[in-house]
Amino acid sequence: MAQEKDSSKAGPVAPRPTLRHKGDLTHILASDGQPDAGRNLPAMQGFAPKFRDIVDYIVKITHEIWEERGIGRLYDYYGTNMRIHTSSGDIYTRDKVIESTIQALAAYPDRRLYTDEVIWCGNDADGYYTSHRLTHEGHNWGHTRYGPPTGKRVSYRAIADCVVQAGVIVEEWLVRDELSLLYQLGYDVHEMARTIAQQEDDAARLVTVPAEPDRLRGQLPPQPLPAAPAEFDIAHFVTRALHEVWNWRLLNQVETYYSPRYICESASGRRLYGRNQFVTYVLSLLSPFPDLAVSVDHFCALPDGPDRYRTATRWTMQGSHTGPGLYGPPTGQSIRIMGVSHHLVENGKFVQEWTLFDEFALLKQLYRPG
Repeated sequence: MAQEKDSSKAGPVAPRPTLRHKGDLTHILASDGQPDAGRNLPAMQGFAPKFRDIVDYIVKITHEIWEERGIGRLYDYYGTNMRIHTSSGDIYTRDKVIESTIQALAAYPDRRLYTDEVIWCGNDADGYYTSHRLTHEGHNWGHTRYGPPTGKRVSYRAIADCVVQAGVIVEEWLVRDELSLLYQLGYDVHEMARTIAQQEDDAARLVTVPAEPDRLRGQLPPQPLPAAPAEFDIAHFVTRALHEVWNWRLLNQVETYYSPRYICESASGRRLYGRNQFVTYVLSLLSPFPDLAVSVDHFCALPDGPDRYRTATRWTMQGSHTGPGLYGPPTGQSIRIMGVSHHLVENGKFVQEWTLFDEFALLKQLYRPG
């Protein structure tokens, strides 16, 4: 048994902050239960001013990425060549983390991540080590690597240990209760284990050389757009919105660009009502094509009254079919599809949209031999 220290000889120890309850993003209490106002919290040099301490950092970036769907913020919070260690193998590079995040959100569009506790050590000079215990909850309304949507509600636990240096996660160890997840989805876990093992073995034997979409330059983030002009410019508004949502994956910017009463008619008879359905639609295309890129080829607009425009945007979508989703098991094929979007913009928001792209041409590209 370890020998107890004589606490009467020890100097005063500053209480470490702990979360009041799981999922709390605004209140951090000291160990005596009092608010942290006026207390000496850990220094946070190299971190954005909005983070009060390392616990606040972990909880807030988790919420921003997963629940606000600011997936592109991973470019800010994860190192370029970071890696995540799991029991099924390692995930290398930030882009692979972005890919897996997209697919997870596509599978569970209403996913919530509740913080149960963050245990940490270290400092801002040498780096922090955090251990984040959390609970995932949501409905399986999208495709997963296991199969089509089941509609079932799931709740399972995970723990993520991270090394954080100067506001950036450089290494992570992730453990989750996947067996519990599979039981809740209704699968035979032994049969699923055999199926996934065979798929992983088959994938390891494939040699593919997909082209890199123009969205990326090596491992760098997508190109930013020029700053917005002083006065509202319809061309800048539309191209910036498409770039931030589709290329940067900043789905938390949908509220900035889209009206609460937004309606969309898209390819193959899809009808979308409101921002949430639009976000789910975006995820349903990003999941099978994790490196998907959208480039604007032509734009024109007609004024239609005060602060109102009708616009036509021709664009090209390209990507690699390496994820689960609407189009069946990944084929590894590259796709390049032309599309056109007409928008009604009122008071600086998309109100209505009509988008067409040839989904049959997309399928033919996926099924082409060789």
